[in-house]
Amino acid sequence: MSDQQEPASTDATGNTPGDTSGLGSSAAASWGAVFVTTATTVFLAELGDKTQLAALLLSAQSGQPLVVFAGASLALICSSLVGVVLGRWLARLLAPELLERLAGILMVVLGLWLGRQAILTLPNFS
Repeated sequence: MSDQQEPASTDATGNTPGDTSGLGSSAAASWGAVFVTTATTVFLAELGDKTQLAALLLSAQSGQPLVVFAGASLALICSSLVGVVLGRWLARLLAPELLERLAGILMVVLGLWLGRQAILTLPNFS
């Protein structure tokens, strides 16, 4: 038998299971990777969505693009904060694998429901 212990497993952010400090062994590298991934994902997800179109229309109507930008930015920050707080809370309650699986199931269910709604609202051409 060996006296060496197995190294603790880490998640994608470098944290060991049960580590609530938010800082892994390579905190700087993890912080940068998480920041860039988050910024890129949210930026691409928000392109052309209802929020962006609403900001475009409000800016055109009001003639005050900086005020619209400030309001839209504050709204995105607040809605992101809700997502972050809820995500952190769920991460403390559920294992990462279960959380990923539940998120995937939720996305599929929402997609099917939205698809059903779209089909139900199609005009009847008969």
